Amino acid sequence: MARIKRILVANRGEIALRAIRTIKEMGKEVVAVYSTADKDASYLHLADATICIGGPKSAESYLNIPSIIAAAEVSECDAIFPGYGFLSENQNFVEICKYHNIKFIGPSVEVMSMMSDKSKAKQVMKEAGVPVIPGSDGAIASIEDAKKLAREMGFPVILKAAAGGGGRGMRVVEDESYIENAYLAAESEAITAFGDGTIYMEKFIENPRHIEVQVLADSYGNAVHIGERDCSMQRRHQKLIEESPAIFLDEKTRRDLHEAAVKATTYIGYESAGTFEFLVDKHKNFYFMEMNTRLQVEHCVSEMVSGIDIVEWMIRIAEGEKLFEQSSVRLRGHAIECRITAEDPVNFMPCPGKINKWIAPGGKDVRIDSHAHAGYIIPQHYDSMIGKVIVWGEDRDRAIKKMQRAMDEFEVGGIKTVIDFHRRMMRNPDFIENRFDTKYLESNL
Repeated sequence: MARIKRILVANRGEIALRAIRTIKEMGKEVVAVYSTADKDASYLHLADATICIGGPKSAESYLNIPSIIAAAEVSECDAIFPGYGFLSENQNFVEICKYHNIKFIGPSVEVMSMMSDKSKAKQVMKEAGVPVIPGSDGAIASIEDAKKLAREMGFPVILKAAAGGGGRGMRVVEDESYIENAYLAAESEAITAFGDGTIYMEKFIENPRHIEVQVLADSYGNAVHIGERDCSMQRRHQKLIEESPAIFLDEKTRRDLHEAAVKATTYIGYESAGTFEFLVDKHKNFYFMEMNTRLQVEHCVSEMVSGIDIVEWMIRIAEGEKLFEQSSVRLRGHAIECRITAEDPVNFMPCPGKINKWIAPGGKDVRIDSHAHAGYIIPQHYDSMIGKVIVWGEDRDRAIKKMQRAMDEFEVGGIKTVIDFHRRMMRNPDFIENRFDTKYLESNL
């Protein structure tokens, strides 16, 4: 085993703070990098060293590979923790880390490459025996091919960017007459967002639930799951509320889902933390959608129901430690996470600015992951998420009541936030009775 002594956190905001906390608790040193826009971030004072890596734009700082590698080398870090977003799934960055003999705390570039192209990932999952959504075998070569395949599968279908994510480069088509415009729009959006206009097609699963399975795997071929999360409460493919377990599932489907994720993890030779995302239809049939080869924003709910620190195990696995047995994973109770963003709670438009009041909730089994505070100025250059509230209860009903209370306590002034949205949702009869799917907010906001 090669013990890691000093880790550079190549990220910002709440995930940087969350990583710093675990790294310090493990008795390791931590280096925090920051852009000029984040120079006053409070979490920087918790690091053993801090280094400015560039200007306020992401391309000048958190996406600036030469600056991050230079920071790691000058501060004598032997590992880099990427968090999520930014460079967390950048294969070039992983290769460069390896070249400079810096351990990337995450999967290998080979596996990352295999799962990053969604059409290729789908083929690999078929080979692994994991159910996949019916669709094209790889990329679609032309609009005519798209029309032909859609007629064979039956409408509705969905066009997706092979290199996509976050809902970009994605179009649902209800009728053949719309395919050409949808194809061109998806292709154009994919080129703009990802520099890759490759498009593939799938059968569109109507009114699905978005269920994902958290996995951990070591370098010895061992893999475990840490339960599943229901991420169906989303808007424009952006998750707003996540919970674990997914009470929509029956026990057989849950068991099959876990087994499929672990089998797939082993089949591709994965190492580190990862997430398999599935769509589950009303008949409890589940289909592989994609794999995220990194830590997820919503990993916290899995930690709350399992007591396992996922970031700690990412680091321990990177050091060469063997994973624990599946039988040692004890999942209990119910956890809910609400993402807190600096956005208008009605139209979800970003609202950067200065926070002049910050009263966060507390109490038993209430976790706040946030770098924000009174006096903090939210930069306009990055994602609008300023934190997460995660609660645990003995069952879903108690967890909802705890989140109701937590949201009632939460007061933020000077900017608009989605706290009011979450207050309404925690009292929404459909949410309370578990009557929703991924399209719920599109027709009920």
